[in-house]
Amino acid sequence: MSDQKIVQLFKNGQRSKAFKELYKLYPRIEKLILSKGGTKADASDVFQESLIILNRNLEKSDFKLTSSFYTYLYSVSRFVWKDSQKQFSKQELHDFNADQVSVFHSVLEEQKYLFAENAFRKLGERCQDLLQRFYLQKMSFKDIAEGMQFKSEKIAKNQKYKCLKKAKDIYRTTFNSVQS
Repeated sequence: MSDQKIVQLFKNGQRSKAFKELYKLYPRIEKLILSKGGTKADASDVFQESLIILNRNLEKSDFKLTSSFYTYLYSVSRFVWKDSQKQFSKQELHDFNADQVSVFHSVLEEQKYLFAENAFRKLGERCQDLLQRFYLQKMSFKDIAEGMQFKSEKIAKNQKYKCLKKAKDIYRTTFNSVQS
């Protein structure tokens, strides 16, 4: 199936068919990861992360696929693997072309998203509930206070601040430990 047909599947909401086609590329990505010293499990993880990055980018209105899906997934997989191994040389970073820089930034953005998701999951249920009510359900502090049985809007607002601070601290701790 052509890349254009796969793009159409995504646009038409037929993601499962599109991903089925993309999975046909997996053996080639697995070969890449195995050639770089990875295992089959590593290859599977890297491919999954590459598909997540591709999916998120396809959802962006300004995203344009400027290469084949194979080339794109190969580049993303290479970056994900290299980043997981922390083996980028300064010369390699300097030699990236514009498409490679774009892919590299996508990988970094995905990692930030995963760290943020991890921080949210480490919060207690009460903080998760409060933040979901505020950010996802767009509830007012008055409604949050009533629904969560806080004594006042001010306490709900203060609790939201504490929950965000805790999430940011978890994020920073995780991010800094990975950077070290």
